[in-house]
Amino acid sequence: MSTAIVWHRNDLRIRDHEALSYAAEHHDVVIPVYCFDPRHFATTMFDLPKTGAIRARFLRESVADLRESLKGLGADLVVRHAKPEDVLPELVRETSATDVYMFEEVGTEEKEVENAVEEALRNTNAQPAYFWGKTLYHLDDAPFESADDVPDVFTPFRKKLQKQSEVRPTIDPPETLAPLPEDLDPGTIPTNEDLGVEGNATADERGVLPWKGGETRGLDRIQQYIWRDDHLKEYKATRNGLLGEGYSSKFSPWLAHGCITPRQIYEEVQRYEDRRVSNKSTYWMVFELIWRDFFTYVTWKAGPKLFHPGGLNDNDIDWTYHDESFEKWATATTGIPFIDANMRELNTTGFMSNRGRQNVASMLSQSLKLDWRMGAAYFESRLVDYDVASNWGNWAYNSRVGNDPRSRYFNIVKQAQRYDSDGDYVRHWLPELSDVPDQYIHEPHTMSREEQKEYGCIIGADYPEPYVDLEKTYERIRGER
Repeated sequence: MSTAIVWHRNDLRIRDHEALSYAAEHHDVVIPVYCFDPRHFATTMFDLPKTGAIRARFLRESVADLRESLKGLGADLVVRHAKPEDVLPELVRETSATDVYMFEEVGTEEKEVENAVEEALRNTNAQPAYFWGKTLYHLDDAPFESADDVPDVFTPFRKKLQKQSEVRPTIDPPETLAPLPEDLDPGTIPTNEDLGVEGNATADERGVLPWKGGETRGLDRIQQYIWRDDHLKEYKATRNGLLGEGYSSKFSPWLAHGCITPRQIYEEVQRYEDRRVSNKSTYWMVFELIWRDFFTYVTWKAGPKLFHPGGLNDNDIDWTYHDESFEKWATATTGIPFIDANMRELNTTGFMSNRGRQNVASMLSQSLKLDWRMGAAYFESRLVDYDVASNWGNWAYNSRVGNDPRSRYFNIVKQAQRYDSDGDYVRHWLPELSDVPDQYIHEPHTMSREEQKEYGCIIGADYPEPYVDLEKTYERIRGER
């Protein structure tokens, strides 16, 4: 009997899963494995928790859903709470597996674990084999002979891909899988407490979605957004929205955990264009998937450099490490409503809009001049859709150390007035500002003392004074260009 192990990481699905399908096609027995690596639940840079409660809960739900899907095929998921380099060789010996299949990752920590697994397998009869399954455009089809050939700017990257590559079709799941060996214990899925993760794992009911992990819910979200609610036709016009589940696709948490794939979304967009409408919004959905590819390929190219203080372009910025500034930002007490509302949403739901992410990043790295990696590490812990390439690439991009050819910053109040003109988003997350009129909602400190009393919001008591003078920070930023 030929046996193969499929090591799942950020690919928690059975559909469009080349490694699983290949193993089923070439082996009699397939043993899917997921390891809850203790390192993922320790601390990251600046002693911040690496995985927060909401993100851990979504991960556990995704693993549980994968297990149920595999059971539906006749198999099961082997779950262990240990390091993969310890688990996989032991499973190889237990099962006499000849191959260990996995998707290749691009993050430096992920590559280190891959190397440790390879080294541990040297003392066994099994060979590791890698597949590529993260991006819309497959690595083997991309017009780049090596990582060094990846363009540093998005537009040339996109044009090369679209002109010289094609998107591969999705792959059907195996029809059946053999049962696990009778003497192999599948193991149990640990709780947040087992993982050492503290905090409330239940997302605030004010959030845009309840965020249920797993391939089943991810595929349903695609159907809901594109077909049942018919939101795709208006995506470009609404994607910068802040309130409600329909303004953008919200596919990112399931993409980040590999519950769904970019190719599945791409095929649904194509079907939608055939059956309903082809417009700027359908194009823009694919456009955003290519942005996701861009950050993955850039991370592949950059290696450890992405995580340096100067980022991808070695920008020598004199970052600060002021605990009070970071605490104000992280705890949503800056006294700048648009920032505080977005950070409160992140802290209580695990999610924040793209528009919000750009502004809070600009606040931390530009106005507060804190090391941008402090923000990226905080997001890593909190985001339910954390993806190493998208998170760190976007933070670098918005902090003058990434792939943006322009030295940009965000005028936060103007952004708030443009994207939350009536203040509904701010009031939704900052009820202490509920009665503040529209003309003051984004700068409540400009109210007179009498107006503060009239509208039930005393600055310095009910809501903080602004921690910094934004206009002065913008003058400094412009002077540093």
